[in-house]
Amino acid sequence: MPPLRRSSAKADVALGDLRKRRDPLEDEARFLRSWFERPLVTGAVTPSGKMLARTMASYVDPRVSGPVIELGPGTGPVTEALIRRGIEQERLVLVEYNPDFCKLLQKRFPRATIVRGDAYDITTTLGALITEKAAAMVSSLPLFTKPLEQRLDLLNAAHAMMHADAPFVQFTYAVVPPIPARCDAGTYTASRSNRVWLNLPPARVWVYRRP
Repeated sequence: MPPLRRSSAKADVALGDLRKRRDPLEDEARFLRSWFERPLVTGAVTPSGKMLARTMASYVDPRVSGPVIELGPGTGPVTEALIRRGIEQERLVLVEYNPDFCKLLQKRFPRATIVRGDAYDITTTLGALITEKAAAMVSSLPLFTKPLEQRLDLLNAAHAMMHADAPFVQFTYAVVPPIPARCDAGTYTASRSNRVWLNLPPARVWVYRRP
């Protein structure tokens, strides 16, 4: 495999412009307002912290071909971490339900594909938009607000859209996995990161793969 690509000077400039446009306090206010309006949809009162976003992005290999799909990007902290990881904006497909977040994402990541829709019904939402196997799927969805059967359906649909052994990356604040590995013993492998104590609240990243 070729070495991981480092961010180009152009990408660094774009990220610098993004940092100038982003106001962390403003993003937190947006999240809090969205949480009050739709607590089961937003699932968190603040955006993911830099360390959590970086941990999630670390499981995505830029050398693997195909789009990188992000579910529930919110205001874009994980999206930014994916770009820092070496994923070109053009490869990013961001699926977001909140229309205000969609508008914000379009401004911050103009070369990414922004899709407003239901990430839990990912096959219908993306339809014919995905024409090749995805390299990874990265999720910030509040999975524990959904029944286990629906979480498993999402995982199955995600892996049907990805390369074999591609990661489905999901963070959780809970001490238990969002999808227990025992539910599909032999079908998936599940691994976890160390707890990210610097995030507020502390979180952990789970990675599911289909061999």
